[in-house]
Amino acid sequence: MSKSLIKIENLRVETSADHRTLVDGVSFEIQPGEALGVVGESGSGKTLTALSILGLLPRGVTAQSGSIQFQDIDLLTASNEERRDIRGQQISMIYQDPMTALNPVMKLGKQLEEVLEAHGLDFDQANTAVFNALQDVGIPEPERAMNSYPHEFSGGMRQRVMIAMALILSPKLLIADEPTTALDVTIQQQILALVSEQRRKSGMSMLWITHDLGVVANLVDRVIVMYAGRIVEVGTVEQIFTNPQHPYTAGLLASLPKSVDKNRERLTAIPGVPPKPWLVENSCPFNPRCDRATVECS
Repeated sequence: MSKSLIKIENLRVETSADHRTLVDGVSFEIQPGEALGVVGESGSGKTLTALSILGLLPRGVTAQSGSIQFQDIDLLTASNEERRDIRGQQISMIYQDPMTALNPVMKLGKQLEEVLEAHGLDFDQANTAVFNALQDVGIPEPERAMNSYPHEFSGGMRQRVMIAMALILSPKLLIADEPTTALDVTIQQQILALVSEQRRKSGMSMLWITHDLGVVANLVDRVIVMYAGRIVEVGTVEQIFTNPQHPYTAGLLASLPKSVDKNRERLTAIPGVPPKPWLVENSCPFNPRCDRATVECS
């Protein structure tokens, strides 16, 4: 196997004030050109894990221990300058909500140009690159789009702009944090197809974060299932969908609507709510909600 593009080992994320655990012992790696999906309910630690890679954890939250190796650099101990050089150019991120991720008072072209200028391109080069990037993601009339504000575009078009911004420097790793959650189903499929095509062209690796197993079915090579700040299962798409090993994974799959179900039977729901990660000790975190739990689970 080739050397990993990025390798995360025993990542532990905590609140700074009272040291409450939010992500506990997360370890995984991504190979060059590989697409990895991370799935789980809200609050399972997916986004915090991704933000740890870029050093963009919210105020009051810190990566307490572990390592994130990217091309012989530990991103957890890297300087701010090293991280700035990597962000955008080698690792890019599509954020969760296109409605709020763009600056509402700045023209779209200028927002994309800032990414390029931060990495040394002059104005003329940046202007041409922005035009081409918007054209690549299917924005009609790229020149008009460059002189428009975010509110002049629909949610789907704004998400295309976010994707253009993330891909404009041809990063080696793209992190996509639930980029289709706020979009309707038709636009969602267009965005998935667009990202897949861009990945095929450039051969980049991808970390796709979602709470929807159905989204990753045809998009990624491997899947990580997270629950209460921990990884509970890892496998190929085929392994996860045909032979899930953890009851939580099986519960997520059972809750998906089946296209062949003509009788439209009631969907299976997982009872209860996920526990707070810092309240989980040595037991299986899914134990209180699991109908297959045994004494060993607790």
